[in-house]
This record gives sequence, structure tokens and C-alpha cells, in this order.
Amino acid sequence: MKRGRLPLTALRSFEAAGRHLSFSRAAEELFVTQAAISRQVRELEQLLGQPLFLRLHRRVELTETGHKLLQQLTSSFDDIDQQLTVLTAHPAQAVVTVSVEPSLAASWLVPRLNKFRGLRPDIDISLEVDPRLVEFRRGQPELALRFSAHNTSWPRSDAEQLAPVIDTPVMAPALLASGPELSGPADLHGYTLLHEENRKGWARWFEAAGAANHALPTRGPLLADASLAKQAAMLGHGVALGDLLLVRDELASGALVRPFATSVVSGAYWLVARDLHTLSDGAHAFADWLRAEFAESRRYLDNC
Repeated sequence: MKRGRLPLTALRSFEAAGRHLSFSRAAEELFVTQAAISRQVRELEQLLGQPLFLRLHRRVELTETGHKLLQQLTSSFDDIDQQLTVLTAHPAQAVVTVSVEPSLAASWLVPRLNKFRGLRPDIDISLEVDPRLVEFRRGQPELALRFSAHNTSWPRSDAEQLAPVIDTPVMAPALLASGPELSGPADLHGYTLLHEENRKGWARWFEAAGAANHALPTRGPLLADASLAKQAAMLGHGVALGDLLLVRDELASGALVRPFATSVVSGAYWLVARDLHTLSDGAHAFADWLRAEFAESRRYLDNC
């Protein structure tokens, strides 16, 4: 097929739909309607004379032909995106866009950003506070800081572990002074337990503390992230499982206390990029700074 007749719009629509395995998510990415994506994919299938998707109940899967075409298109579009990024880079003032988990941004990164600004005033950091997966395509962040409970492989990305996430019970001193006596870990059941997203964290902690034979927690507020759990604990609403990195300042000031020293590793923080070896100069400098800051944080964790 001649280049002048390549169905570029249809190829772009198919690539997004195939990457997401969802016509609706492809429509959101390309700012068009789902009907437009479906139409473009059908026209491409008619042009090729064979199906690219298997239409199943409420989902789609790629055919063998679809897999081959998607692999080629994604690689080609990524190469084009990378080259355009290089060509449009502004040499006078670098801007590095970083996607960060909300809790890590609020409690760890933002309080430290001024240190990086002092070291590299020629680099501006643009934060996108969003826990969703980043694909590092054109117009998206170049770096991401992510939490994962496992050694997660992000699609077509590099990931480098920065520090473990270590959870320990934390509570307001006034709540500890006025609440039931704590003679052992199981006595925490006498307090309101604050949960982050689900109740699995407390179940793991009670097991680590040797109290797994007691009833597992089935009550208590469910909060969206660690920052909200920390805030609720500081207000005396209950006992939270605090990430030691994120509650470091509050423990140092006495705003929060640890009723028990038992802690449990719940995952790790990761530095993620499309390719950590081919970052822009600004992103490379920020990544190195992050590594140094997390190294200091790991030393703090070793002493906890």
C-alpha cells in the first residue's frame, strides 16, 4: 500500500483499542466517541479483509493478525513519539513531568522538592498526582513513582525499586491516653481500626504480631489512601497502619505514636519509566536525586 493511502486515523484507533483491549478506553484516550473507534476499526478490517478483534460478551480479544499489527504499530508510534519529544524539547528551561501516587506526593515528595530546586534551578518539576498506570506516551509523564505490593512488571516499561513500604500501627497520643489499656497487640481490637482501601493490611499485621488467632478486623472506616488514614489517626478517629516513610515527621514531632514496634512489609515504592537508560537530561537528574533521597529514607527505616 502506498504511503499516501495509509489509513492513519484507523490505524491510530486500532492501536489504542488493541493496547487497552477496550473501545471505550481508546475513545477516552483519543477524545472521540466509542462509535467512532468502532467504525474506524471496522473500516480497517474491511480494508485488510480479515478481523482484528474477536467480539466477545462485554470484551474484545485480538486475533493473531491483530496481535501482529498491534506489535508493529505500538513500536512505531512509540519511536515517533520519542523523536518528536526530542525535537520539541526546550533547551533553556527543562520541564520534567512526573506522575506520583497521591499519598507519596503529599507526605514525602512535595516536602522535599525545594531541595531539588535548590540544586537544579534550571529544571522545573511538573507533578501529576494520579495512581493510574502511565504508558509514557507523548504528552504523558516521563517518570512515575509507584507503589506495588509485588514485583510488578509495568508493560513496556522499566521499574527500579527505591524503598520498601513498612507499615506499623500509629495513633494520636490523646487517644492512647484515653482509650483501653494496651497490654498486647490483640488489645487493638478495642479501638477503631482505620483501613486503607481494604482490610488485608491489618490482617497481615495481626499475623506478624502473633495475634492471628483472634478475630480478624471486619469493621472500621475504609479510606482511599495512606494520607487520609494518617490524617484520621492524627484527629483521634482510630488506629491506622502508617507507612513509616509517610509518618516519619509526625512520629518525630509526637503528633503520632507507635503503640507497638511490630511492623510488616506491604510492598515497595518503584521508579518507573519507559526506559530508565534513555531519559532526558532533566529526567535523568531528577531520577538520580530521587535515588539519593530514597537511600536516606532507607537508612531511616533501618533504624526503626
